[in-house]
Amino acid sequence: MKVTNVRMVLASKADAVRGLVGYVSFRLDRVQVDGVTLRRTRGGELRLVFPARRDRRGRSHPFLWPIDAATHRAIEAQVFEAVRLAEGAP
Repeated sequence: MKVTNVRMVLASKADAVRGLVGYVSFRLDRVQVDGVTLRRTRGGELRLVFPARRDRRGRSHPFLWPIDAATHRAIEAQVFEAVRLAEGAP
């Protein structure tokens, strides 16, 4: 599983106050993924949140998601590395 073509648009200052860092899109193997948000948790950790819709009862129904925690971490690691490289961080 390889993440490429990572692009991020930074959040506004108003959204950043609520933990939103930016909006991310990337290619996962041969699938384009868009609408993912990069958020900072209350504990200060960065997390990718995959797009979902809410039904009438307020339940979340993701459009796509990593099938387990290890896959989620692997995707995050590749996206975070790409974002760091794009920002010029060591």
